[in-house]
Amino acid sequence: MKRRDLIKATLATGALAALPTRVFAQPAAGSVRDRKLFALAKEQLDKAGDVIWKRDIVGIADYGLRSDENRFHFVNLDREEVTSYLVSHGSGSDPEHDGWLNRYSNVEGSNATSKGAYVTWEWYKGRYGTSVRLGGLDETNDNALRRYIVMHRAAYAEPEHIERWGRLGRSNGCFAMGEEQFRIALLNLSGGRLLYADSLGWAEDGSIVTAPGRQQPDLALLTPNDATGQDRTNPGVF
Repeated sequence: MKRRDLIKATLATGALAALPTRVFAQPAAGSVRDRKLFALAKEQLDKAGDVIWKRDIVGIADYGLRSDENRFHFVNLDREEVTSYLVSHGSGSDPEHDGWLNRYSNVEGSNATSKGAYVTWEWYKGRYGTSVRLGGLDETNDNALRRYIVMHRAAYAEPEHIERWGRLGRSNGCFAMGEEQFRIALLNLSGGRLLYADSLGWAEDGSIVTAPGRQQPDLALLTPNDATGQDRTNPGVF
């Protein structure tokens, strides 16, 4: 190589090295599941638009997993990290009480979990102490406020409940969590952030988990005729 060419190559290499590191930084690898969660979080944020005014952290409840799994994911888009915790589903979504969510409903009195995107609102004091109000953003959950579907703490959502019973207890449709895990949600997810619930069934390696005897997550949607007409409000709210 001629000396002139060597100088040019050296200068070019030096110029590349001087560029900001962030230009060449790659996104955090994480697991296959985590990468899918990042993509879903961004997709749902774009869909929700200006309704969501805090866009750093998204909560994703994967009700395709059994209730003894860490299926409530905090997707931190700023830090490019995912942390996962336990969360309960509604008794109307799991009448067999086998730990699997089998159906969704947007109907008052169904005591079922509702599928879709929510905006987290303010804190308030209810039967279970400090709780977070939710507003449903989709046709599948736009009765959330009327049904008093919220985030709250509950003893039946503690890890110890799994040790004793093999699964979490059930809510009246709310996102119930254990004491410590709910405190994290209270600090990191309330006040204008996005919460999304769906039956994804995403294992950490990206494979799809299905309930025993179910070939695919084709879940029934409860209609007004299926509602019990009882317990029209969640006891953890007002």
